[in-house]
Amino acid sequence: MKKEKSFFFHSTIRRMIRDTRPIWKWLLLSCLLSVGIIACSILAPELLGGLIDRLYAWVQSDRSETMASLLLPGLLALFAVYAAQAGITYGNTFLLNNVVSRFYTAGLRIRISDKLQRLPVSYMDKTPTGDIIDKMQEDVSNMGNSIHGIIEVLITGFLQIIAISIFMFMENWVLALAVIALTPLSLLLSSKLASLSEKSWHSAFDYFGKMYAAVEESYTNFPATKAFNLEEHVQQHHDTVNREHQDIAYRGYFLQGIVQPIIVFTDALAYICVALLGGWLIVYHSLPIGTVVTVILFAKQLSAPLERIANGFGQLEMVKACSKRVYDLLDLPDESRPEKTFQGSVEGNIRFENVDFSYSEDKPLIENLCIDVKKGQNVAIVGPTGAGKTTIVNLLMRFYDLKGGKVLIDGQDIAELSRDSTRELFGMVLQDTWLFKGTIAENVAYGKPDATREEIITACDRAYCDHFIRTLPQGYDTVISEDTTTISAGQKQLLTIARALLANRPLLILDEATSNVDTRTEILIQKAMDKLMKNRTCFVIAHRLSTIVDSDLILVLDHGRIVEQGTHRELLAKKGFYYQIYSSQYAI
Repeated sequence: MKKEKSFFFHSTIRRMIRDTRPIWKWLLLSCLLSVGIIACSILAPELLGGLIDRLYAWVQSDRSETMASLLLPGLLALFAVYAAQAGITYGNTFLLNNVVSRFYTAGLRIRISDKLQRLPVSYMDKTPTGDIIDKMQEDVSNMGNSIHGIIEVLITGFLQIIAISIFMFMENWVLALAVIALTPLSLLLSSKLASLSEKSWHSAFDYFGKMYAAVEESYTNFPATKAFNLEEHVQQHHDTVNREHQDIAYRGYFLQGIVQPIIVFTDALAYICVALLGGWLIVYHSLPIGTVVTVILFAKQLSAPLERIANGFGQLEMVKACSKRVYDLLDLPDESRPEKTFQGSVEGNIRFENVDFSYSEDKPLIENLCIDVKKGQNVAIVGPTGAGKTTIVNLLMRFYDLKGGKVLIDGQDIAELSRDSTRELFGMVLQDTWLFKGTIAENVAYGKPDATREEIITACDRAYCDHFIRTLPQGYDTVISEDTTTISAGQKQLLTIARALLANRPLLILDEATSNVDTRTEILIQKAMDKLMKNRTCFVIAHRLSTIVDSDLILVLDHGRIVEQGTHRELLAKKGFYYQIYSSQYAI
């Protein structure tokens, strides 16, 4: 297990560094600036030690030279070094913040967004939206911050320790040994504690994703929460998830936070040892005071990179947990992408040949399904909840792939066609209207972005929504969204029908488009749909059977199987399953 963890840790670091290739020149410049910072940190104690030796010599001399003239050049040089160090540090931080944010962090989010477009719909169905947002926001931000850590901590910190150690030995090897003796202990303790925090961070970020999901769910279902007086229940759920995350994260933060006090403690021991040993060497071995002061300053400077490295180990364990979640998403297999396009013009003959499908391996849903739909037919699909009605639509649109069998459109197997090519054949009007934030004209033109204003108005007129659009303050330029309350559910549905009319696709899917509207609006929607369905092969998913009595073919599904098929009159005459459903809806 330890070998696997170590391997993953190193492979993650290598992969993160590999992902920084587009900004390697900027990172190289940052490393060079870091060398400048280290040079300033080395030069400052040397200058200060020299000033102290000069001051000590001046005190012991006849003092013919003024103190100001003696110390002023050195003080100016020391001021210039510290000013340069501050300026270079600011420039390096500004460089990393801008480059990492603009290219690395933004690039990762773009890659995740592109990846989501290539993943099958099944991934989105089983993954909470909040968890995806958490990965794109928090996890990627932590990974971006780690690039700062790799440069500032692992590179600058180790280089600074090496440089300071060399110069301390050049000053006095005895004092240098006293400082260096405790350094391995600090690094050992920090790395050990960091590794202990790894498990806590993995669990903490999993719970953080659950928190995002809980928050997203509560705001999405806010009206329902209010309607059923479930505010307290939702609050308790949030508290439970938050408390579990807090308990796990506390251990990670504790283990990460305890590292720095340990480093400070060991540095304090080194500082005390150097001070006492330096005093003894000054008294008994005539060691220059400036040398002792220089080494003491080096010892204090050595604590800073040690603390950064110790914190860096803890942060890298946090980043390890974040990067695993991000890379697990990026490494998911893409859905198959055939490139073949539909050949010839679309007639509209659709055939299901021995189709098998299930959402999970242990729960079969559709088995050996056979459907033969002719050009221009209006096919209604009815059945109880869970019978597989929406699943047939999902298979037609290739949101899911078949487990067996074929779906043919005009004799062409859609499994061999690109998904874009298949979906371009279908227009859709769903039970749940979907509108994005934008003008009414933009929403109607969603399926045909290059449509002219005249085409949009014509489609809306045919869908019986032109009149109410013109009564709005800005007409077709009125900004709406899914949450807009200034237009009714029925008016939103008419807009989606106008969208389908404008797209003018040869095949059509209607998923209970009249279920959420009043009777008057239902009549308008039904008229608009009649226009939409004309001269098209249509699949209509219906719960309200009054809307499909004129269908050319009604398929009655139960547990993924067609148990009956025929026209409305034929099915009623059989007095079978369809008759039972119809009677239950209209029984008095």
